[in-house]
Amino acid sequence: MRDFRSRWDEAVAAVTAPGTPFELTVERVLGREMPVFERRHRSLLEVLERSVSFGDAEVAVWDTGERWTFVGHARQVASLAAGLRERYGIGPGSRVAILAANRPDWVLTAWATIALGGVVVAMNGWWQSDEIQYGLDLTEPDLLFVDKILGKRLEGVRLSAPTLVFEEDFADLVGFDEGASLPSTPIDEDQPAAIMFTSGTTGRPKGAVISHRNFIAFVQMTLCRAAIAHAMDPPDVLQPSVSILASPLFHVSGFQAGALMGPATGAKMVWATGRFDPRKIFALTRAEGVTRWTGITTQLWRLIEDPEFEPEQFTQLTGTGGGGSTFSPDLQRALRRKLPNAMQDFGVFYGFTECGGLCTAAPAALLETDPVTVGHVLPGTSVAVLDDDGKPVPDGTEGNVCVRGANVMLEYWRNEEATREAFVSDGWIKSGDIGRVESGRLYIASRLRDMIIRGGENVYPIEIENRIEDHPDVLEAAVVGVEHRTLGQEVKAIVVLRDGATLSPEELRDFVAETLAYYKVPTWIEVRAEALPRNATGKVLKQELVGDPTIESTRSEPT
Repeated sequence: MRDFRSRWDEAVAAVTAPGTPFELTVERVLGREMPVFERRHRSLLEVLERSVSFGDAEVAVWDTGERWTFVGHARQVASLAAGLRERYGIGPGSRVAILAANRPDWVLTAWATIALGGVVVAMNGWWQSDEIQYGLDLTEPDLLFVDKILGKRLEGVRLSAPTLVFEEDFADLVGFDEGASLPSTPIDEDQPAAIMFTSGTTGRPKGAVISHRNFIAFVQMTLCRAAIAHAMDPPDVLQPSVSILASPLFHVSGFQAGALMGPATGAKMVWATGRFDPRKIFALTRAEGVTRWTGITTQLWRLIEDPEFEPEQFTQLTGTGGGGSTFSPDLQRALRRKLPNAMQDFGVFYGFTECGGLCTAAPAALLETDPVTVGHVLPGTSVAVLDDDGKPVPDGTEGNVCVRGANVMLEYWRNEEATREAFVSDGWIKSGDIGRVESGRLYIASRLRDMIIRGGENVYPIEIENRIEDHPDVLEAAVVGVEHRTLGQEVKAIVVLRDGATLSPEELRDFVAETLAYYKVPTWIEVRAEALPRNATGKVLKQELVGDPTIESTRSEPT
């Protein structure tokens, strides 16, 4: 059998050839020439306008009972956009912040804002009051939407924009003018469409400014990935894809892969709201003809290890996979064993918020023989491994994984220093990962600056260390990640108390939870009598602190 690289290259050449739907051309983007898809939408408003051609087919089904056709979805967005424009002056450049759990109103608000030429500020729904305040101060939205539950976290938060509660104010807005047409706002491809938050090296969130071009590149690359997979291994029968989503809308995995993909592709999306519940996913899968399970690794583990999971009930699934954290060989083996039919379209994808969430893909055929790779670079983007001076390193040599292309963000919102640090020469952006390329495949070795990935969530230790060291009984602290089978990693804190102080792990966890999201609260806490090991410059030697977390540690699940 020919090697995988040859098969991949031939499929890419066929799929992107002149005259094909994914034909590539070279255009000047923000002053730099780069490959782009010739046949693409020029704005998300254009995506929405063309989505009505799918007619009365369903674009979204919610576990709340709402069902949207493509025409009905566009009609609601048009009415809501008219209300936002007339009552609150939302238009080109306006920022509309959303602080809410997944709900239909979230998606409609985002689409209406974008259709008006505005910018969606996707606030992390797990933030606590201090984090919310920071996000609002940074972005200064013109309008803020919240749900009742998360709205309780606004107590003590300084608000400078009108604040609307979905459960109380939305119905009137979405019904503002049911005969309204979609906005006719001129929108440039490189105009901002959203601010998606990502953790920074200082521990404070950074707002990645994502343009219409960036979002559309994600859609095109996702479809191109599927076309390449079909070219390599043609399926016996092509069936319409129906995906189920439970990922947060403030994440790439929820917003791009869910809210945008349906209208852009004609696919049906089934939404599970509230806490992730395997039993709910099972019921919706059977009831709505779901053909694909995607998500972070933690979710897939919970599904296939649930006591009520019975593989024979889910033979309809023809695809699975995802990204956000490492798909371990153990998980890949488990998925092959328990969902063999879903291996028809199994893939592991790599990306990060700043590159739209996607730049490489590893299909099932590659993962069978090389389960630790994140795959080959997708058409429409470029990946390089560079040294600290921004120069390419030889194949097989580890360095900074960098990405360049139409999928890369514009900047960090109001953070010139972080933007300068992120971008290296000629438009390459650093991922924050250390990796290498071998035979055209990308391998991720580690995260820079000790970042922890817990259940798909990025956790920067310095933010937690700063909070722990704010406690009057704590002398110093270090935070590291320890391996966990289903979460990928858990957060561990190594703490040195002041002389004579006593502090229980439960008290310390409660203290951290006052200001930080639950997934940042340490699961493991080790209290040490001796000082933390440091080098000559005073930096804590974290490699000496990583080991068996059960040694002199206490464990508790964050609540």
